[in-house]
Amino acid sequence: MSLSNNTNFHPSTFLLLGIPGMQAIHPWLSVPFCLVYLSALLGNVSILFIIRTDSNLHEPMYFFLCMLSVAELTISTTAMPKILSIFWFHDRKIYFEACLVQVFLIHSLCSMASGFILAMAFDRYVAICNPLRHSTILTHKVISNWGLAIVFHGALLFSPQPFMLRWLPYYRTNVIPHTYCEFMALIKLACSETRIYRIYSLTAAFLTGGLDFILILCSYVVILYTVFRLPSKAARLKTLGTCGSHVCVILVAYTPAFFSFLTHRFGHQVAPHIHIFVANVYLLVPPMVNPMIYGIRTKRIRERFLQVLTFHKF
Repeated sequence: MSLSNNTNFHPSTFLLLGIPGMQAIHPWLSVPFCLVYLSALLGNVSILFIIRTDSNLHEPMYFFLCMLSVAELTISTTAMPKILSIFWFHDRKIYFEACLVQVFLIHSLCSMASGFILAMAFDRYVAICNPLRHSTILTHKVISNWGLAIVFHGALLFSPQPFMLRWLPYYRTNVIPHTYCEFMALIKLACSETRIYRIYSLTAAFLTGGLDFILILCSYVVILYTVFRLPSKAARLKTLGTCGSHVCVILVAYTPAFFSFLTHRFGHQVAPHIHIFVANVYLLVPPMVNPMIYGIRTKRIRERFLQVLTFHKF
């Protein structure tokens, strides 16, 4: 379906196709998608409630975890309602302005989530490599300022996206072969030169997820160097155990993110439905899995959660 707007050079609405080639099983796919979303809501709200109500958890790592939970809750809520409306009601229409807002929110919030994961890595670095100064380095003021800086950085870096997309002409089609509005998906629909836009997208991606991942790797190289200099094996294992949950979060967040990023730009041989499915995994699974990781692997959160359940049960 093609639309053109000779005045504004863009259609008033786009049509989200969903997962290409899998439209016949959209109702079945809606079941795991809905369960993932509900699990993400329950898990992140539980994490926020437990950390908020337990003063023993008012530490830098858990403050950054709260920030990550808020970002991931917002990401899920930005994308999932529309995805479910496509799967359940075949409601593919999305207004142009709403599409631009979704693009900005998803990309900026993913950038913020990456920044919070980096902040958590820095907390582990200070706690292991400079434990005596941990409380003086990561004060409440530093944590608040760092959180605000991450939010400002994500919002500022991706604020040009809606304007760039609005300036492009879309004469070819208004059908987006995706479950949500994504910057590169819209760029591919434009009928003008988009090389500058693609360079901007690559640069923004590197300055957020790419740079964050490099800094996280550097921090863990120093952490491992420090850990393996400890005198006893028990001390090494105990210290590494404090990083286990965060390492799992890193793997869950960055593995599908990098796969989705690379296939969108270079993986022309990857089947569209595989790419779109992985893009959804990257967006929706980390908000569900991260609370589970910290809930299961972190003893203090697990014990507090069981206390809350026991209290409400009796």
